[in-house]
Order: sequence, then structure tokens, then C-alpha cells
Amino acid sequence: MSSNLTKGPSREDTSAAPRIRILHLEDNRGDRLLVRSVFEAEGLDCEFVEVETREAFAGALERDRFDLILSDYALPAFDGISALAIAREKHAGVPFVFFSGTMGEELAIETLKAGATDYVLKERITRLVPSVRRALAEAQERDKRRAADTALRENEEKFRSMVETTNEWIWARDLEGRLTYSNEAAEAVSGFRPDELVGKNFLSVVHPDDVPGVQELLERCAREKTGFTGYAVRIRDKKGNYRHIEGNGVPILDESGRVSGFRGADRDVTDRMLLEAQLRQSQKMEAVGTLAGGVAHDFNNLLTTILGYSSLVLEQLREEDPLREEIREIQRAGERAADLTRQLLAFSRKQVLAPVVLDLNGIVASMEKMLRRLIGEDVALAAVLDSNLWSVRADPGQIEQVIVNLVVNARDAMPRGGKVTIETRNVDFDDSYIPMHTYVQPGEHVCLSVTDTGTGMDPQTRSRIFEPFFTTKSPGKGTGLGLSTVYGIVKQSGGSIETYSEPGRGTSFKVYLPRALEAEKAVAREARPAPLGGSEMVLLVEDEEAVRRLARLVLEKRGYAVLEAGSAEDAQSIVAGHAGAIDLLLTDSVMPGMSGPDLAGNLRSTRPELKVLFMSGYTDDAIVRHGLLTASEAFLQKPFTPEGLARKVREVLDS
Repeated sequence: MSSNLTKGPSREDTSAAPRIRILHLEDNRGDRLLVRSVFEAEGLDCEFVEVETREAFAGALERDRFDLILSDYALPAFDGISALAIAREKHAGVPFVFFSGTMGEELAIETLKAGATDYVLKERITRLVPSVRRALAEAQERDKRRAADTALRENEEKFRSMVETTNEWIWARDLEGRLTYSNEAAEAVSGFRPDELVGKNFLSVVHPDDVPGVQELLERCAREKTGFTGYAVRIRDKKGNYRHIEGNGVPILDESGRVSGFRGADRDVTDRMLLEAQLRQSQKMEAVGTLAGGVAHDFNNLLTTILGYSSLVLEQLREEDPLREEIREIQRAGERAADLTRQLLAFSRKQVLAPVVLDLNGIVASMEKMLRRLIGEDVALAAVLDSNLWSVRADPGQIEQVIVNLVVNARDAMPRGGKVTIETRNVDFDDSYIPMHTYVQPGEHVCLSVTDTGTGMDPQTRSRIFEPFFTTKSPGKGTGLGLSTVYGIVKQSGGSIETYSEPGRGTSFKVYLPRALEAEKAVAREARPAPLGGSEMVLLVEDEEAVRRLARLVLEKRGYAVLEAGSAEDAQSIVAGHAGAIDLLLTDSVMPGMSGPDLAGNLRSTRPELKVLFMSGYTDDAIVRHGLLTASEAFLQKPFTPEGLARKVREVLDS
């Protein structure tokens, strides 16, 4: 047996014109050469696979495809009719032609009945040329279709892989909103499997408030034959929760050019919107805090004057003087106003803290009796404290205020009684928690939570609870500064606070404070009485004229010599022209131009022994940022009383 494959381009190479692939079953080499030479003489580009036996013939049909099959009618131990049967089984529809040296009419009829395409005497082989040309054209067309089908399948596979692997919900809907297609990502977005969504009306899962807007959008786009981009809607997932989605869509046109539906892609933006809401809330709180701090600063200057002069007047009035009670009322009103400004300063994080390493369990335990009296008999108090609680670094007095404010807030949320639970525990925020809680720093924290069984809050109320002066209580029942004070103290202590609440299901406040790693202990200071007067030289620097006059009057009445300046620049000029000693610089922290700390630094370069006492309606950032003032940077909070000023001046001079 011999087999020959004429060299030429492969049928898989669709860039070149296809060759006619011919399977030739013939045991006579001369007849094989005859057929090939006739086709080549006609200029036909043919590729021959030549076989001599039944086995080779069947194997070739098994391995490859052919455009024409030629077979000798009579072969040793193998007849052409059997070959035709094999060909029809393997390659139905492929032209099959018999060759024979002598073929009568009866034989020709028999072969045609058996399914042969034609029969040809060997000396008349040229009559096959038109058929071969037709086969060549058909082969070319077939290869084009095959290439197009291959490209189509590849594109479909690419599209399918993209649609099924994307995180976006790919969908198609008709004009009524029924889903006609949904990819696998739909389950991650909505909780429904694709087979549960197809046939379902999309509007049935849309938030009722959003349905009119979606309908109007789709009707307009169908009318104008346009798509839509960036539409936002809330959908109810399989668990009954609402998710925020955004998406784009394009119209589907039928054969007449009318819109029959839409196809598009939606993405779940619920987490992103949560982060944006947190950011907006944080920015709002920062802006309110800045405003509150500025108001408190200016107001404290006024209160310093009110409280100072009312104290001076009271010192000069006899006990039986009828004006004394009126002046005392002015003083009490000023003190109440001072309490409000202190709360504003706590919210805006511009108060002076004295943080130490402390145990929150000890703070809670020491306050328990006082808290029980505070909440009343109809509210139960429970403390669930972690016995292995880490330490934190904070101001004990401020933490006590946080606990009191939260417990009082819980009590007010339970007018008919209930239960308040104070709990402490250790938490460690890893990187997976932080992206969804941007206000929390990673690492180890101690959690202090206060939970009540009260009325709870709706989302609108919950979003405003930390704003100064916002309150849900009736007029005269609260200032709205309790929770804003908590917020400021926690933030200034380096922590964060979260709120969990639903109407009718109570509220839980969770305060997170960073774990203290240093083995530091609080040192108790021994209080000692100090004289309120002296004879030292004091340089007084204050840009608010009324406060400056009051401070000078108080100091001079107690024997001090006073140099007075309305700005840091004036103070430097006074010092440069003063040859004598200056024992104390009493300066406002925040002034136009140069700040108090900068002034102190400049003056100490030439007078290193100069002692300094800062005062302010709020503390300068350079001081507050570190939380605790050093011994050489004493601080007096406005508003102050004459006695408070005199006592602090004497304390600094004697330090």
C-alpha cells in the first residue's frame, strides 16, 4: 500500500484559499497518476490522500474531512459499493464518484441507486472537472462559514466569560420590567439566583419610593430610544434588606426599530454609600466642632469679664447690702453659661486633658453606687466587666463624665423603666474591619458600651445625636450637649464611638479607646494652700481689652507690678525697653499675629528664667495636641474668677 499527501496549505489556515481535499481509493498507481495529472492540467488546486485498502480508506475518513471521494469500483477483496457505504456513514453528503475501466449501463444504474454521485470511465475523467470546480467553490464558502462560526463562538465565549465572571449584575428586561436574562452576579447583589429572577418583574423588588422615578426613566428612554447612565435605586434583597444599586442601560430594538426592552449592568454601591455617609457625618462634626470652639473662645472672654467684675463687686459689698443678691444672680448665670462653654469645648476637642493610664473597670466600679442613685429605682443597672481588661490612657474625670452622660441619656430613653448595661471588653480591629469603619484606627482597643432597653432611634435622629444643642427632649428638659460632650472627649482621647439603635429596640453606645502599652502610673499631687498676692513683676499680654483690664486690676489689687500689652508684638517691644526683671509672662494662647507659645519661646531666648502662664477660651493646637501641659507650661482656662487668677499666678511663681 502507498499513501501520498500533496503539500499545500492546511484547511485550518483560513487566510489562504482552500484546496480541494480528495480521498482517492485506488490500487493501481498508474490510475492514481492519471487522475492527478488531469486535475492539475485543468489548473485545479487539489490535495490528494491516496489509499489502497479498506482499512486505510476507513482510517482516513475517521481522521479528516474531504471535499470529494474517488473510488475504483472493483478492488481485490473490496468492492466499491462497500466503500460507498463506509463513506456515507462517515461523510454523508460528500460527493462520491466511481471510476472504472469498463462500466456498462446496468452497473452505472446500480451505483447511482446505491448513492454514488457519478460514475466515470477512466478515459473520460475530464468530465469531472466542472464538478470539482463546483466543489472548490463550495469548499471556499464552507470555510468562510466555518471561520465565521468559529469567530462567533469565540466572541460568544468571551462575552459569556465576561458576563459570568464580572461582579456587576448583567440583565435584560422587557418594557414591562420583566427580567429576561440575569447573570450569576445577581445573587451577590440581590440574594436571588438567576433562575429565580428571570420572569420576575424588576419593579417588584424596587423600594416603593423609587418606583415612580424608575418608571418615568424607562418610559422616557423607550420613547426617545436612548440609554441611561448612573441611575440609582434601592432594591429589596432576598433577606428583606434594602441595597443601593447604580447602573447603566441601553435599549433593545426589534426588527421594526421599536424599543422592546433594555439590557444593562447594575453594581451594588451600598457599602460605598455607607462610607460616604460616614465621611459626610465626620466632616459635618468637624465643621460644627470648629464653630463651637470659636464661639466658646469668644464667649469665654465675655464670661471672664462678667464673672470677674461681679466677683470684684461682691468683695466690696457688705453682707447686708440689698444689691448683693442681684449681683450674685448675675454671677450664677455666668457660671451656668461657663458650664455650657466647657461642654462646647469638650465637643470641639479644645479642652485641656490630664490623661493617665487607668483601668476602666475600676472607674465603672467606683461609680456604680452613684449611677444607681442617678437612674432611679425603676431602671435596673448591670455591669458586665472583662476581668482581663487592658488599660487605656485617658483623663479619669473626663471618662467619668462620658459614663455619666451616656447613662443619663439611657435613663431618659426609658421613661417607663428598663435596664442599662455597662460592659467592658477587649477588641482588636484588623485590616478587614477598618475599610467599613473609617473612623476606627487599626489595632488593640478597649470597648466601653452602654446599652439600654429604651425607645430607640430612627436613622434620621441617630445621624444628628452628636450635634451640639440637638435634642429630642421637650423644652427645658435638656441642652442637647450631653452626647456632643461625650463625642468630643472620646475623640480628643484618641478613640471613636459607634451607635446602634432601632425604634422600639433600644440603643447601644460603644466607645473604643486605644490600648495603653506603657506601664505608667498616675502620680497624686499634694494640694497645698498658697497666698493670693505678691510683689513680682508680671507681663500681661491679652488682645481682648476688657479681659486685660480685669486681669490687671486683679493683679494690682494683690500687690503685683504689671506691664500691659495688647499683642505679642507690643509685648516684645516692652520687654526690649524694660531693664528690670520680669518674673512671669501671663499671656493669652491665641492672638492675632503671634501666638502665646511663640511669644514665650522668643522671650525665653533672652530671659531663660521667665515663668509662663497661658490662658485662653480654648487651648492652642500645639498644646491640646499633646493633651497634657508640662510643668513649665501652666494653663488657666477662661472664664476665670479673680481668686482663681490670683491663685494660679501665685502657684506658677512658686513652682
